[in-house]
Amino acid sequence: MATRTVELEARETDWEYAPGRSVPGMGFNGTTPGPLIEAEIGETLHVRLTNRLSQPTTIHWHGLRIPAAMDGTASVQAAVEPGASFDYEFTVPDAGTFWYHTHVNETEQLERGLYGPLVVRGAGEPALDADRVLMLDDLKLDADGHLSPFGEDHELHEGREGDVRLVNGAQEPELELAAGQVERWRIVNAANTRFMRLSIGGRPFSIIASDGGLLEAPVEATEVLVTPGERVELAVGPFAEGDVLELEALPYDRGRGEPRRERFATIRVGSAKASTASVPDVLRQIEPLVTNGIEPTRTVSMKALMHGGHGQRADDVHVGELQVWELVNETSQDHPFHLHGFFFQVIADGAVAWKDTVNVPQKTTVRIAWLPDDRPGEWMYHCHILEHHAMGMMAHFRVVA
Repeated sequence: MATRTVELEARETDWEYAPGRSVPGMGFNGTTPGPLIEAEIGETLHVRLTNRLSQPTTIHWHGLRIPAAMDGTASVQAAVEPGASFDYEFTVPDAGTFWYHTHVNETEQLERGLYGPLVVRGAGEPALDADRVLMLDDLKLDADGHLSPFGEDHELHEGREGDVRLVNGAQEPELELAAGQVERWRIVNAANTRFMRLSIGGRPFSIIASDGGLLEAPVEATEVLVTPGERVELAVGPFAEGDVLELEALPYDRGRGEPRRERFATIRVGSAKASTASVPDVLRQIEPLVTNGIEPTRTVSMKALMHGGHGQRADDVHVGELQVWELVNETSQDHPFHLHGFFFQVIADGAVAWKDTVNVPQKTTVRIAWLPDDRPGEWMYHCHILEHHAMGMMAHFRVVA
C-alpha cells in the first residue's frame, strides 16, 4: 500500500476566531484546527512534527490502533523540544473519524488550538451527497476578551468551559446545505471539558458511526450526547429550501455548573439539488466480545483515579486475553473515560459499537470489554476532561506478550 507523507509544524499563531477578534493561539501549520489528514485503510502515514513553539509538545493520534511507540504520550516518547522534529510512522487499520492533538500541557495547548482532524476511508461505506468534518470546541475568555488564565484551582475540579462556542475554529458560523440532500457529518468534540448534547433544530437524523467507525445499523435520533474526545457521525437531512436551523447543545447536567442551551452554528438551507445519498439498513457486522452478565476482570475506580496522582500504574494485561473492565464512578460528576490504542465495546443492552471514549455518568457503573491484540508496550487511560487528566486522573499499564 501507499505511504502518505505529511508535514506538521506546531507554531504560535494569531487565531482569529471571529471577524476582528483574535487570541494568541497554537496551531498545526498555522491554523486551528490543523489540516485535515486523509488516508485509506492499510496506508502508511509518515508524519514529521516540527516544533516551532516555545515549549515542548507531541502528537497523540486519538483513536488510532497504532504501535505503542507512536502514541505520543510521555511514557513512550520524549517530548519534542522547541526547534526539534520527530517522525511518526504507522499504518492505519480502521476506517473512521479520528483526530490528532497535543499530549503535553494539554489544558493550555489544546485550548489554544493545537489539534486537527484525521479521516480514514474504507470500502463499502455509505454514499452521501457531501462529507464534512465539524470539530466542536470552546474558548474561555476574560472580560477584556483575552484568554482566561490557565491552572486556576477551581478548573482542576470543575474543568474549563468557555462561553465562545466554535465550529472548525470559528465562532458560531453559518453552514450552508442544499435542499433535498443528505450529508455525512463527522463530529469531533475537541473541547477541554464541555459535554455536548447535540440537536439540529429538533429534526431527526441518523447516527451511523461512533469512535471506532460504522455502527451495525443506523440509529434514528433527534439528539446525541458527545463528551470530550468522542466522535459521532450523522446522516443529516434532507431539509427544505429556506429552512434555518441551529446546531445547538441542549442542557445536560454533568454534575458541575448550570446546564444551558447553547448555539454552535446556524444552518441555512439553499436551493435544491438532486440527491444520490444511500444509507443501507445494515452498515457492517460487529461481533459482540461478551454477553451481558459476565464478571469483570478488573475494576477501575474514577474516585481512586481522581485522588491517585500521576504515578498510578495498573496491572499488566496479556496479548489475547479478554479484558472486561468495570468503570465505577462514585463521584458527583460525569467522567469521559478514554483508553489509548484500543477499541472496546460497552456491555449493555442495545446495539454493539466500537468505542475508545465512553461517558461514565455520576454515581453509576459502566462495563467495557476489549481484546489486547499483538501491540505490546506502554499504554494509558484517563479522564478526557483535560483538567482532570492534568490533576492526575489517569493510569499507565503495559500490554505484554
